Amino acid sequence: MKRIGILTSGGDAPGMNAAIRAVTRTALANNIEVFGIHYGFAGLVAGDIFQMTSETVADKINRGGTFLYSARFPEFAQEETQLKGIEQLKKHGIDALVVIGGDGSYHGALRLTEHGYNAIGLPGSIDNDIPYTDYTIGFDTACNTAMDAIDKIRDTATSHQRVFIVNVMGRGCGDIALHVGVATGADAIVIPEEKYDIKAIAETLKQGFANGKKHGLVVLAEGVTDAETFRKELLEYGDFDARANVLGHMQRGGSPTVRDRVLASKMGAYAVELLLEGKGGLAVGIQNNKLEAHDMLDLFDAKHQGDYSLYSLNKDFAK
Repeated sequence: MKRIGILTSGGDAPGMNAAIRAVTRTALANNIEVFGIHYGFAGLVAGDIFQMTSETVADKINRGGTFLYSARFPEFAQEETQLKGIEQLKKHGIDALVVIGGDGSYHGALRLTEHGYNAIGLPGSIDNDIPYTDYTIGFDTACNTAMDAIDKIRDTATSHQRVFIVNVMGRGCGDIALHVGVATGADAIVIPEEKYDIKAIAETLKQGFANGKKHGLVVLAEGVTDAETFRKELLEYGDFDARANVLGHMQRGGSPTVRDRVLASKMGAYAVELLLEGKGGLAVGIQNNKLEAHDMLDLFDAKHQGDYSLYSLNKDFAK
């Protein structure tokens, strides 16, 4: 193996640049040339490919987003399009690929491996929704961003004795809501994995005010419903001064935390090690603080298991 390529695909996540840097410098340290691919699989097919050096990734570890850019490219599911991507790999003499992204990105990486080009996937997703890894690159930063925003919202909520329903990201996975809800002292956490009782939540909020609390807080994963719909539903069970707030894409941005930078660096270096061993079609993860690699096919049939003990823990705290 003389040359490898790197691309980022799907939604951006803080720490992707740290992962790109780790892959690049680990490869260069092993006398392997590195080529960056702009705009994910779309850029691969278009041939938007350039050689990278150690200087290319200098001063990138602290930057959010991805300097290789990203794009959603469902067309890559078609074999004809995959073969066009492989033509570009051959044209640039690239022997293997590191793909940083989520579930959709892994499908593309697996297709390339099946065509004879080893590809390793790194879990870049703020939602923390990828199986066989305790944490994904970007999750910790997104949680800290959401926590900081909710801390500010609590200030105004207290000033006006209001209830705030705050939508955080997490379409099919409630991990951001789960962790941030506990960290911000939410009265209720609403996630896709657990059924919620709106009447019980209203009673918890009422009891909180009766006990002397000056605000109410519900942290709501976007995959359940939107904040305004939830607010209207809540008002059917209590006369609250309630506001709906959507944090939105701000959770994707910002400088990555220490944890995300270190996690991305370890995963990036490990991906190169796997390629040097001639392996492909694998997804890197971390479980019990140990780096592991799983067959991508296993991921498609599995579901991420969050720490749902936090859900019952928060219920006890809110009493």
